[in-house]
Amino acid sequence: MRHHEAYKCANRYRQLASGPPQTGPGFPRAFVMTHITTIQSAARGDSAYRLGRFSVRTGLCWLVMAGCVYAQQPDRAIAPVSNLDYAYSNLPTQPVGPDDLLALSVYDSPELTRTVRVDANGNIRLPMLKDPIPVRGLVPSQVETTIAKSLTQGKVLVDPIVTVTIVEYQSRPVNVVGAVKNPLVFQATRPIPLLDAIARAGGMREDAGSDIVVSREVVQDGKPARIKQTIPVRKLIDNADPSANVMLRGGEEVLVPEALKIYVVGNVKKPGAYPVRNDEETTILQLLALSEGLAPYSAKVAYVYRRAPGGTKTEVPIELAKIMKRKSPDVPLQANDILYIPDNKGQRLTAQTIDRLAGLGTATATDYIIWH
Repeated sequence: MRHHEAYKCANRYRQLASGPPQTGPGFPRAFVMTHITTIQSAARGDSAYRLGRFSVRTGLCWLVMAGCVYAQQPDRAIAPVSNLDYAYSNLPTQPVGPDDLLALSVYDSPELTRTVRVDANGNIRLPMLKDPIPVRGLVPSQVETTIAKSLTQGKVLVDPIVTVTIVEYQSRPVNVVGAVKNPLVFQATRPIPLLDAIARAGGMREDAGSDIVVSREVVQDGKPARIKQTIPVRKLIDNADPSANVMLRGGEEVLVPEALKIYVVGNVKKPGAYPVRNDEETTILQLLALSEGLAPYSAKVAYVYRRAPGGTKTEVPIELAKIMKRKSPDVPLQANDILYIPDNKGQRLTAQTIDRLAGLGTATATDYIIWH
């Protein structure tokens, strides 16, 4: 009977050993196989184990019972544990400026480990230090050296170990405005090409002009100044010239002006304002095509109203009928010109009179047929 119980314990051990190897606390396969021989020897009654048979059998039974209980528990995933108190994003290395957010870590000094924001003057403040620490224009490695030096000179720490990472940039804005689909302001955490900045704004609208103006602030003779750079759209996009795809490093304003317009009013099917390109010529016939052509009873002479360099307005007569019949050359127009096509009132009145007479004659004939 005792031999039978011991063999049952050994079989139970063998079942545990045939399963997958344990990855957590439990009974590894090697440990189980080591004790199978022990159980079988005790069951045969070998002389080496005869005196302690009862103790061995009792201990092994308790061990098997514990294994059975553990086998019924589901596997538990061990979550990774991080010993970091803070999880900061380490942005690309750029010089620090006002409103930037820095993460400071001072070894063995939790009271100094914190996030600080650079003030408008480019300084940060730390506890137990009377004077502010200037960090404007420094990269993170230089900020670490500056903070360590300040802690040493302030007799706060003897040999501090400081780590600085950039959590958030607020001093490197790029403003994209004008004739773009989604004007926006973003932070240039790294140098970004001009085309990428325009793509972030959704691209240019259909009424965008032919030039892009990029302005940035520089220091000239110790004074801040703003310079502008004009980039042709045709050179940037159509020709894909790398020299036109300038790099933006923060502090720039990208202005996409609206295209200049020519206005057409009067006796056309679709009057309105139509954009023109600076590097392209727009003529009378092109503008009539954009406005879907002349309406009935238009005059033979049109007028172009143009502002002179002195500010006065001039009126230029255009032989519209001759241009339409190809008896006169097409006339180019300038930006902000107003093309006015008058209505031929005499022709319209004559046509209306003929229509009324025709209608009256039709009615008289109809009455004659009905009454007779």
